[in-house]
Amino acid sequence: MNVTRATSLRRGLAAALRSPTPAHTRALVASQRVVATARHASTAATWRPTISPRVQRSAVITSRRSMFIQTENTPNEESLKFIPGVEVMSTGSAEFLDTRSALPSPLAIRLMGIQGVRAVFYGPDFVTVTKDSEHPWSVVKPEVYSTLMEHFTSGQPLFRSEEDRLNAGPQDTRILDTDSETVAMIKELLDTRVRPAIQEDGGDIEYRGFEDGIVKLMLKGSCRGCSSSTVTLKSGIERMLTHYIPEVKSIEQVLDPEEAIALDEFSKFEKRLADKETTKESNP
Repeated sequence: MNVTRATSLRRGLAAALRSPTPAHTRALVASQRVVATARHASTAATWRPTISPRVQRSAVITSRRSMFIQTENTPNEESLKFIPGVEVMSTGSAEFLDTRSALPSPLAIRLMGIQGVRAVFYGPDFVTVTKDSEHPWSVVKPEVYSTLMEHFTSGQPLFRSEEDRLNAGPQDTRILDTDSETVAMIKELLDTRVRPAIQEDGGDIEYRGFEDGIVKLMLKGSCRGCSSSTVTLKSGIERMLTHYIPEVKSIEQVLDPEEAIALDEFSKFEKRLADKETTKESNP
């Protein structure tokens, strides 16, 4: 009895599955398919990729920070000239030899905070960074790049105030009413002929006076401590000034106290080496 009933139920189910779908059911299914197709077409026509606000901000920041910074070697292997492609100093130049002197400039403070950096120099369209001999450029350069990129794309001022900016630039070649004709000519030549040429190498000069036919100058930027600075002074600047101004007899380099000490120590070291070589030769 139970087997006969189960067989009957299976046959009835199979027949129901083989029976045609009623007309109203087929129409309903067809209409649903049309609506689904139309909805899909409408969605496909109007769909646009959406970007979250966070991603949009990141994209804007990335585009703002797209900046190409070039570097140029200088005669001083410990100094590199970074060219951001924008104006750095509208007039004059500025040099920072320690953290205290860099306080007026937020950028200089950050650059001096990079391990290995010992001096920063601002030119018209470049920044010269000088490092010590213990840290290779492969380590220092990426941090300098990052710091310069962040500063110049942020639109922050180079100095904390206009007064700081004016005080930072050298006033050494400004012609004063009290200057003699000779001093005025020296300043004009230094400012128009010498300074642009030296700035090409990432450095600068500072006029320190004229006395007894001797022009006193201080080298700055990449020229500070450079091994070829003597050649620059004697073969370049001295030759030009003595040619155009007969009153000028020679040029003398003025050193900072720290530079004078370092130069004196280096001279003593060279003398000790020479003495050792002499002793070896005399006692084979």
